[in-house]
Amino acid sequence: MDNMTRLPAFPLITHDPYFSIWHTGDCPTCEESVHWSGVRKALWGFLVIDGVRRRFLGRNGRQAMRMTGCEVTPLSTRYTLEALGVRLRMSFTSPLLPDDLDVLSTPVTFADFEVTFTDGKTHEVELFFQVTADICHSGEAEPQMRQDVFSDGGLNIGYMGNVRQAPLSGSGDQLTCDWGHVYLASEDAVGTNPDSVHWMLQLHRSSGAPFVCRALIGFDDLASINYFGRLLPAYYARDGKTIVQALTEFHARRDELLARCRAFDETLLREARELGGADYALLAAASWRQTVAGHKLVQGPEGELLFISKENDSNGCAATADVSYPSAPLFLLYAPELVRAMCRPIFRTARMPVWTYDFAPHDAGRYPILYGQQYGCVLRAKHQQTGVTSAPYYLYPATRVLYRPELQMPVEESADMILLLAAAGRADGDYRLAEQELPVLERWCAYLRDNGEDPGSQLCTDDFAGHLAHNVNLAAKAFCAVAAFGEILTARGRAEEGAQQLAHARQMARRWLARADVGGYTALTFDGFGWSVKYNLVWDRLFGWGLLSDDFYERETGSYLGRMNKYGLPLDSRSAIGKTDWTMWAAAMASPGQTAAFAAPLADYLRETPSRVPFSDYYDTETGTYEKFMARTVQGGVYMPLLMRRWRKT
Repeated sequence: MDNMTRLPAFPLITHDPYFSIWHTGDCPTCEESVHWSGVRKALWGFLVIDGVRRRFLGRNGRQAMRMTGCEVTPLSTRYTLEALGVRLRMSFTSPLLPDDLDVLSTPVTFADFEVTFTDGKTHEVELFFQVTADICHSGEAEPQMRQDVFSDGGLNIGYMGNVRQAPLSGSGDQLTCDWGHVYLASEDAVGTNPDSVHWMLQLHRSSGAPFVCRALIGFDDLASINYFGRLLPAYYARDGKTIVQALTEFHARRDELLARCRAFDETLLREARELGGADYALLAAASWRQTVAGHKLVQGPEGELLFISKENDSNGCAATADVSYPSAPLFLLYAPELVRAMCRPIFRTARMPVWTYDFAPHDAGRYPILYGQQYGCVLRAKHQQTGVTSAPYYLYPATRVLYRPELQMPVEESADMILLLAAAGRADGDYRLAEQELPVLERWCAYLRDNGEDPGSQLCTDDFAGHLAHNVNLAAKAFCAVAAFGEILTARGRAEEGAQQLAHARQMARRWLARADVGGYTALTFDGFGWSVKYNLVWDRLFGWGLLSDDFYERETGSYLGRMNKYGLPLDSRSAIGKTDWTMWAAAMASPGQTAAFAAPLADYLRETPSRVPFSDYYDTETGTYEKFMARTVQGGVYMPLLMRRWRKT
């Protein structure tokens, strides 16, 4: 039997928050493929073997092939199935290569089907792979569709889409794209299925000998992001490249791109196994495509790079600072410029006339429409799932009060932004954005110095737990961010001022420890109540500031290991709820030899959870049951131990 990977959901096509198709069964014939939110986005496949039909993907047909293997790598999902003396190897590869942003931003997935014979006999085999209209409309009712097939550049290309195209006509959380066209391309025959009641594109190949059938599946969303009133295409299309040109290019470069994907997978998984064993490698494989595909890469109106995240299964917010923060380790490792591209929309929001505060915004809109912060807004639409667009907040004057103060996250978001820019600069030496935004960073740092040492009753990124006064972990973030601002000043040639900020952070850290330490671990709040995971301290270890001692980190992380449940580390003493991202940030603060101990229960959660949703970061550590949040970009936090190893070696 081939290698068998078990995940709660298997990524098939993963490019952005809309073009995101998963399979949630233990085998590809158990369930229909779905959007990450659970809405059906059916891909169907079947073989006709000597006149007998057997399905290999989806539920369209009575009898299924038997799965004998399944493997998931960071960039590919591969299945092996057998029936009637025939073996099919099926793979889906989304080439989200971090060193090539044109390739990463192109919404084209490679689908390969290899047919061989296992019984030494000759068989007549027909392969059918079908892409249904589900993929290019939202809701169960199928609208009036248009489809056609043509040939170009040696490819047979079929496309399908709604006859009424209204790009970027709505925003929300668990919504799928209701505009654009899906494409299926191959050297083999591509057409429609006249015998089906469903609109679909169909790939067909027949042979009496073993064969390989290669296809490309693409999606043209026409316009990707509404950025403060400007409609922006995907990054790959910034200079006018069309989806058909992208398909023909990917077809011509297939061997090269797939070889690069294999090499990337092999290197990443080897490094993960060296650091944390097979369990940590599983976490790395399960999180890569989900993390990257939770964003849309575009070029802004001034030629700037923008990497727009979406808060999947949360509230649909776009470019959220405290979502970029936990996702950052993956990008700091492989593409630091994408971290700055996450930050730019927040700075744009902070320049809105109506944003009159001395702290950073939470978000820049509700995906895919960026009109300014949505969170805590008095005008925010109540029904996020209905696709209602928001008001153009960026046009409002400073005299209008739009935001509810009690729903802001002043310490959280200000510290996030400073830490992200300092870390991106540390990763590749580029501090230009930090220098450009230095006045606003200084204002946010001043807020942290004045208010971060003992935060009042504020929300933090763990807002699902509600307001918490005297939050020890939030205070730790504040002094780490003050040190990070010192790092930025020093890197820009202002060493004396940078040293002053670092000295202030050391004073804050000393007072923090005196109040937080309750004997062998630190409390949840400064009144000595409970305990919590102090994941925000990881920056002290990463940058090597020495704000707290090695002995402290040994004691603190040791206390976490003693609190592990079957499926991981609870976030704090209030419940059994765990967060995968913060668990692996804690692992990064521990000694390298302890990475496997933190990773093992999370890997067991992936293998055993009864909740069939894309990798959830918020679940019950005792039962392994999904509580909330799926397919979120925060799983980039899984890469924090790898980032720590790289930075501490240099």
